[in-house]
Amino acid sequence: MALPHIVILGAGLGGAIAAFETKNAVGEKARVSVISQGDTFHFVPSNPWVAVHWRKRRAIEVKLPPVFKKKRIAFSGVGARRVIPSENRIELNDGTNVDYDYLVIATGPDLAFDEVAGLGPDGGFTQSICHVDHAETAAAAFDRFVENPGPIVVGAAQGASCFGPAYEFAMILDTELRRRKIRDRVPMTFVTPEPYIGHLGLDGVGDTKGLLESQMRERHIKWVTNARVTSVEAGTMHVEEVADDGAVKASHALPFAYSMMLPAFRGVAAVRGVEGLTNPRGFIIVDKHQRNPTFQNVLALGVCVAIAPTGKTPVAVGVPKTGFMIESMVTAIARNLGELVDGVEPTHEATWNAICLADFGDGGVAFVAQPQIPPRNVNWSASGKWVHLAKVGFEKYFLAKIRRGESEPFYEKLALDVLDIRKIKG
Repeated sequence: MALPHIVILGAGLGGAIAAFETKNAVGEKARVSVISQGDTFHFVPSNPWVAVHWRKRRAIEVKLPPVFKKKRIAFSGVGARRVIPSENRIELNDGTNVDYDYLVIATGPDLAFDEVAGLGPDGGFTQSICHVDHAETAAAAFDRFVENPGPIVVGAAQGASCFGPAYEFAMILDTELRRRKIRDRVPMTFVTPEPYIGHLGLDGVGDTKGLLESQMRERHIKWVTNARVTSVEAGTMHVEEVADDGAVKASHALPFAYSMMLPAFRGVAAVRGVEGLTNPRGFIIVDKHQRNPTFQNVLALGVCVAIAPTGKTPVAVGVPKTGFMIESMVTAIARNLGELVDGVEPTHEATWNAICLADFGDGGVAFVAQPQIPPRNVNWSASGKWVHLAKVGFEKYFLAKIRRGESEPFYEKLALDVLDIRKIKG
């Protein structure tokens, strides 16, 4: 009798550790395969550093085939064209098909630059740090910028759900420009759909509002909240500032010589529009066990999962899927697959907690939210130079973890360590 086949679609932060942890959970009771778009893992949290040459691309990459081979996990870097859950198969980009008994979707998002005219690095006028390719393009654009400095606009478009990197990049740019002694020649504006600075798609965590507003004032960064970007052209971003009742409060034509804007996310093309699998944005619908209610042999984790907003806002704001939350989804899925392979209904649920280390180059802001969606048992934030050092250490640890093919959870320990710092600091 053939062993059950578990396929993990995606090999990013969530998919890679899901493969390791699932293999540990099922042992020799099932085959585990990974399908990815390419054969290289990139540590996405380091992309802001790549964009100002604080990191080289090769320093944040891991070649996956030898790692998976060592763990006895099959691997394909061809990528998926279409998931067909009614037939338990995936059509790959080369025209071949892979059948599965259980599927874990961990694709991450599709970047919806096309939803705003002129947005994005491919044919648009703004940069991105969502992918290492984009970060390298942003670094080249930054090199040109410093030869002839001017205004900078950084932020996120309406519908975005990942705000931490936008704040990080604004502060990192400020730090780098001060080091180059040209900050005085660069007016900076932060543009965000959040109803207030530090909302983060989470209605704030601790005093992120006060901490981030204070950082922006100290660094002379102006901001526009409740912002809807209507279009971008060469050197100008057109933004509507929306009032609480949904009316346009003010219109802004913001000049820029350099801009980095995070886009809204949506589900990838391979799953978008599959009835019963996704919501209208293409995100995977899951129950409390990370299992799709329609196709119960399909599970999902990470940015591709559908999560309702924390509340109504004048401009659309999504909910971030942070590393701690993703790691808890991974653990729940691996244990649930172990049960399913044994013929038992799944019992494990993700905790959906959050920890974030937002590096500002010469300091930073950290927060812990347990659970991520309020109301919370832990709701804490703090700032200091230690955050930058912690982020550097975190990068080194996580890349080593991927290179070794380790699956042991890490974010919970990190959260406890950060909360210990809170105790030390009083």
